[in-house]
Amino acid sequence: MPTMRYVLMQQNDRILFVEMPQSHAYQLSALNLRLHKEIDKLTADNVPALPHAIAECDNVELHASSVRIVSGLDYLNELEQDFASIQEKSYPLISLLTEIRALQAQLEQWYEEEYEQ
Repeated sequence: MPTMRYVLMQQNDRILFVEMPQSHAYQLSALNLRLHKEIDKLTADNVPALPHAIAECDNVELHASSVRIVSGLDYLNELEQDFASIQEKSYPLISLLTEIRALQAQLEQWYEEEYEQ
């Protein structure tokens, strides 16, 4: 069974745990920091709200029904769709999308390799 790690995300009062392979969790945290660094430079009207990665942990036991755990691949697929829908004209959005898609591809490959065995 693979070792998973959880990236705790917060947006206002909303809390979310993103389940990632232990080997990739830091990449999600780093991607989140990079997106936050660049998101204010976007000038489009439809820029998605982005939660902040505030912690990583190895185990999660939920006690509140308002908090959920999502798979990293599901999270990245949604993130990619959100950023692909931005109609940006002034900032090179392609570099952010490239980073999102790179991690997305790594996760897809990880799942294929992990569950082929």
